[in-house]
Amino acid sequence: MLRIAVPNKGSLSGPASAMLHEAGYQQRKESKELVLVDPENEVEFFYLRPRDIAIYVSSGKLDIGITGRDLLIDSGANAEEILPLGFARSTFRFAAKPGTAQDIDDLAGRTVATSYEGIVAKHLADSGVDASVIHLDGAVETAIELGVAQVIADVVETGTSLRNAGLEVFGEPIMKSEAVVIRRTGADADDPKVQQFLRRLQGVLVARTYVMMDYDCRAEHLEQAVALTPGLESPTISPLHNEGWVAVRSMVPTKNAQRVMDDLYAIGARAILTTAIHACRL
Repeated sequence: MLRIAVPNKGSLSGPASAMLHEAGYQQRKESKELVLVDPENEVEFFYLRPRDIAIYVSSGKLDIGITGRDLLIDSGANAEEILPLGFARSTFRFAAKPGTAQDIDDLAGRTVATSYEGIVAKHLADSGVDASVIHLDGAVETAIELGVAQVIADVVETGTSLRNAGLEVFGEPIMKSEAVVIRRTGADADDPKVQQFLRRLQGVLVARTYVMMDYDCRAEHLEQAVALTPGLESPTISPLHNEGWVAVRSMVPTKNAQRVMDDLYAIGARAILTTAIHACRL
């Protein structure tokens, strides 16, 4: 039975469980449940603190887990990313009072406060910058006001809270994070149970990214239409009862669907429909 770690709370928890449900797995109904067995799919889910998941997976007690890329790197655990999941995206940046620093080289000899000591220490070391790093749990922007540090490193989304604290981001992003599937470094990459799990999640990712588009067009306009809707391998083409007309079916990126429909209509296509894709295998 495949043993999988799932975030039990925070911004990773809800989207992770939703994706697993879309992939056909049972998920807990109560937040107090710590373990859920899905015998039909031969999977056992363990609901754990997101920060702890990389540690459990690296120990070999659990086969794979879902956590944030930032939490994986910060943990220093012997685990590796095997599939990005596209949700819980964030950017990790340095911030300070205006005029304090312009880039990472200006941090030499200074103190950086952060909740992600592992990430920051590694980034500074990789950049050849000798600075002190102190660990704080939450509200790190207060560290500058209280004189504990001259610089902070934190997750930045809109930057509003930093501006409200009189701070500004500087330099290049330390890293960009999102939810990822991880496994122990050196684990069997061809484990069939793990591969099946990854195929299911990849199917959800594709289903969320594409729609199925159907339309009718004149045969003489088919090449133009196919250029607009090339699909993954190629579109499905079927002759219609009315001579000179064909029906076309193709997968189209969701973000482009409305524009593609406009362009198809402009070349004479009609009965243009889009349908959501709930699951797939490529």
